[in-house]
Amino acid sequence: MNFQVAIPIVLYLAIVFYIGYLANRSIAKTKASFLNEYFIGNRSMGGFVLAMTLVATYVSASSFIGGPGMAYKVGLGWVLLAMVQVPTAYLTLGFLGKKFAIVARKINAITINDFLRVRYENAAVVVIASVSLLIFFTAAIVAQFIGGARLFEAIGVPYKVGLFIFALTVVFYTAIGGFRAVVLTDAFQGIVMVCGTFALLFGIIRAGGGMEAISARIMAQDPALLTPFGAGGFVTKPFILSFWILVCLGVIGLPHTAVRCMGYKDSRSMHRAIVIGTFVTGFLMLGMHLAGALGRGALPGIEVVDSVIPTLTIKILPPIFAGIFLAGPMVSIMSTVDSQLLLASAAIINDLYVGYINPDAAHNDSKVRRISFIVTALIGVIVFLVALNPPSLIVWINLFAFGGLEAVFFWPIVMGLYWKRATASGALASMIVGVVFFILLSQYSSILHGVHPIVPTFVVTFVAFVIGSYMSRPSVDAVKKVWE
Repeated sequence: MNFQVAIPIVLYLAIVFYIGYLANRSIAKTKASFLNEYFIGNRSMGGFVLAMTLVATYVSASSFIGGPGMAYKVGLGWVLLAMVQVPTAYLTLGFLGKKFAIVARKINAITINDFLRVRYENAAVVVIASVSLLIFFTAAIVAQFIGGARLFEAIGVPYKVGLFIFALTVVFYTAIGGFRAVVLTDAFQGIVMVCGTFALLFGIIRAGGGMEAISARIMAQDPALLTPFGAGGFVTKPFILSFWILVCLGVIGLPHTAVRCMGYKDSRSMHRAIVIGTFVTGFLMLGMHLAGALGRGALPGIEVVDSVIPTLTIKILPPIFAGIFLAGPMVSIMSTVDSQLLLASAAIINDLYVGYINPDAAHNDSKVRRISFIVTALIGVIVFLVALNPPSLIVWINLFAFGGLEAVFFWPIVMGLYWKRATASGALASMIVGVVFFILLSQYSSILHGVHPIVPTFVVTFVAFVIGSYMSRPSVDAVKKVWE
């Protein structure tokens, strides 16, 4: 093991454990209900924390490892592709933020499925949403666990040992600290990510002899690497269109980003978060993917896409700085997986157990607290076992999970907030058609000629939602709760 590299990572893990401990003490002292504190932090986020937790939750292993690895492989075209993600904070908070926060407070919603339950008054909608969330989040969390273990591999820790350390850390602070631990670590992690990105990009440019020398080496390898369409014309126009939907517009339908719109303190916090979040997202996306693309000119010959960033870091940066940078992608992964882990736990505890199986448990904080800790830990153990035999290319696993979640949640959330005529029949039709259609198209993607399955899925699910809604009557009570 490279101990000089490991020291900053160990210090970081110790800080994260301490934040989890502090958050747990806050839960014990709060006068609010356990569910409200554990799953939504008593709606107390300020602007900076909201911005950082939104960015840190969205920026994941695919943004810090898989995406830059693809930029190394196909060139600047992938950097261009990645930049479509810059407006995500603006879109999420601007489109959902204020209305979602008002409605959530009115109906006391602490999860996305709480909103769906009240808006559509249909148990099947909540059950399908909860099961879909668990399935696709499991895939997403597996990708994050693999990414974390790969980073430990880079400093000489065996994959399975690194996976265990990573899983133990995330599951521990998420299980004991809940939403407050997640957003506080996200705020800290956001700062680490920005510093790490700057360090790596600066180190690569310096090691490569400057931009001119790096560009000349890349040009000698393949001139297409410096074009907007990448090596072999990989980044096609249909592919770019798909990314606008999948990782930009469609982010509105991701439960782990949308739920942030329920947890902030006031409108001033939201407006501040839009500005900070957009700037930080832009810097991270440009910096990390440009580092991957330029890394090919500084250190050519890396074959495994998911090993590009860890390898560049260890080979190019001094040991201590390498450790600081490796903490960057590690925190980006942790900040995503903790949110997904917490929401998966909420789907079981709040949405299914308290919502339908044992509603009286909502008034028994000690019982719900105990079960929440156990369920969160159990989900972490299951994902850990799945990640022991990792598939390749984290970026594609993550994008599949993104697409599946968007296929299920996008239209029920958006139409439920902004269309009074939306009904449970429309939501059910959209969700069922979305899951089936997306999975089938993912299996037979060759027929789409470069278009990602999420694009036709969005069109079909919208049509299904509208037709289903017009075939039934909207609930007067549900509309009043949301609109009046």
